[in-house]
Amino acid sequence: MDVERIDNGINAEEGEYEKNGKKEVKGGGEKSVEEIFESQEVPLWKNQLTIRAFGVSFLLSIMFSFIVMKLNLTTGIIPSLNVSAGLLGFFFVKTWTKMLQKSGLLKQPFTRQENTVIQTCVVASSGIAFSGGFGSYLFGMSERIAKQSDDNGSFKNPSLGWIIGFLFVVSFLGLFSVLPLRKIMVIDFKLTYPSGTATAHLINSFHTPQGAKLAKKQVRALGKFFSFSFLWGFFQWFFTAGEDCGFVNFPTFGIKAYKNKFYFDFSTTYVGVGMICPYIINISVLLGGILSWGLMWPLIETRKGDWYPAGIPASNMHGLQGYKVFIAIAMILGDGLYNFFKVFSRTLTGLFRQVRGKQSLPLANRPSTSDTSKKISYDDQRRTEIFLKDQIPVWFSVAGYVTIAIISTIALPHVFHDLKWYYILVIYMFAPTLAFCNAYGCGLTDWSLASTYGKLAIFTIGAWAGSHGGVLAGLAACGVMMNIVSTASDLMQDFKTGYLTLASPRAMFVSQVIGTAMGCIVSPCVFWLFYKAFDDFGVPDSQYPAPFAIVYRNMAILGVQGFSALPKNCLLLCYGFFGAAILINFMKDMMGKKWGSFIPLPMAMAIPFYIGPYFAIDMCIGSLILFVWEKLNKAKADAFAPAVASGLICGDGIWTLPSSILALAGVKPPICMKFLSRATNAKVNTFLGS
Repeated sequence: MDVERIDNGINAEEGEYEKNGKKEVKGGGEKSVEEIFESQEVPLWKNQLTIRAFGVSFLLSIMFSFIVMKLNLTTGIIPSLNVSAGLLGFFFVKTWTKMLQKSGLLKQPFTRQENTVIQTCVVASSGIAFSGGFGSYLFGMSERIAKQSDDNGSFKNPSLGWIIGFLFVVSFLGLFSVLPLRKIMVIDFKLTYPSGTATAHLINSFHTPQGAKLAKKQVRALGKFFSFSFLWGFFQWFFTAGEDCGFVNFPTFGIKAYKNKFYFDFSTTYVGVGMICPYIINISVLLGGILSWGLMWPLIETRKGDWYPAGIPASNMHGLQGYKVFIAIAMILGDGLYNFFKVFSRTLTGLFRQVRGKQSLPLANRPSTSDTSKKISYDDQRRTEIFLKDQIPVWFSVAGYVTIAIISTIALPHVFHDLKWYYILVIYMFAPTLAFCNAYGCGLTDWSLASTYGKLAIFTIGAWAGSHGGVLAGLAACGVMMNIVSTASDLMQDFKTGYLTLASPRAMFVSQVIGTAMGCIVSPCVFWLFYKAFDDFGVPDSQYPAPFAIVYRNMAILGVQGFSALPKNCLLLCYGFFGAAILINFMKDMMGKKWGSFIPLPMAMAIPFYIGPYFAIDMCIGSLILFVWEKLNKAKADAFAPAVASGLICGDGIWTLPSSILALAGVKPPICMKFLSRATNAKVNTFLGS
């Protein structure tokens, strides 16, 4: 997490979709997936890239960019939205083709390959809303975040022009860096890529008669809860005319708890997120909130005047705010480094086992030297044949990477004056190796470490640049590295999906490129709408606090200034929590899957340290709904919970579009609903000893 995408939310459905991808025959056996589709001709790669597919992709990209942006700017927890992307893509095109078929104008039927192209394009586009750093490194460069961090150094305020230009010169490198190794990843090493595999089973199931019926019911459920969530957002808006107004400020557990951010804010988005995320993540977030806002911050506040000056504002980084930010950073770094070395060691071990006895890694256009005498299934034969049919030359990958690297090495220093050309050159020398490691590790564990690689770039480039622009240079380097390694792992996930749905690698790559280009325009525009519509954007305790922007900025400050930036005794606490994060992860791995699944995740625990546990209440309510539903009817819950959760997330996320437009137009809500008067609040606070 930590502005990470939680990709394992879809994995629970893999078994269900696999089951739906087979059907019984008269002999009592089952046909395999590709035997079911044997009578359907696989379209040429150019025919898989249709205008209607990219039209639907563009509309869904806007929708999902709003959703991911809202999640980025509120808590940074982003669940996998693959189910809703696949489901909505299928629904829109299927509806369109049915209308054309009835009128006799349908020229090309809707295939699973075209469905995969839509899925790839949408995920690539909305992925830029994550890797673009709008809630982390990019907004962390701004003057507003610099002031919150008490940093008098250089800053760069957001502007639509330079953001779009920056994304265009860095977002395509990751695609070219791992393109020649698609065969080794998917066919030779047979990496699972769990999210990509589950997405493929989902798409395959949609295009079987049984799966199409289920998909219709899932779309209907998604639509119902989308409408409810959107209308609920609209209803809440009416009562938010002033500060501390509306349901979002309801003191669910009392005034004292509300003061420490323990309350239910009636957010359908995070109820839906809680239904998608594994139980342990939701519990970990709640435990982190209890530990920090329930115990630590009240205790540290009693040391006011001793550990930190008594008269400084609450937002000052040399006061309580500093402990909140830097202890969260320590946990994030401890968890990130542990997982980095764990995944990296698994990557090296896996590579050693795979290439032992081979002289070199097989490239995409080179025949494999592995033993092919073993009998392989019909499905594998068919998929391998299609996957190797449309080749992409290695020279194209190398030329593309070198060309874009040269352009960006020249262009980026003009965007960020503190980011020297030789810093960029060093990043691009190591980037293909790191991109491969991230893509390989993601194939093994379904865990992308893009943000961890970004943090390493912050510290290395920031320390190299020093006090003369090191903060901005480190944040910009983080953006370059995150975009490369994130798009590389996304591309391999999509190649796995394409392999299992017989989509052409060429079609997959073109779709990824077009989706990335869409994201480079759509995501900055969505961010700009938020940025201009809300005057308190990025301010703590506001509607969109962008919590990880200040975290990333302070990481960069830490990399440049060292430990002198920390308040009194904060370093000791940081050491303790850094070590605790490593120890908890180690215990989790040592105890195995059965008992280790009950150990909380330090990264998830760290998120509420800075922003508070209010959203954890929402997520745990989502978990409770799912738990009760599974107890009552597990089969129905497995089939419909992802659709219901997606509807809740999408409806509330899309409401941000009209609410932003209303704010830009100067239209204010008519009512300010407060649950207690100021006088009553004051009396209660006095009674509680606040």
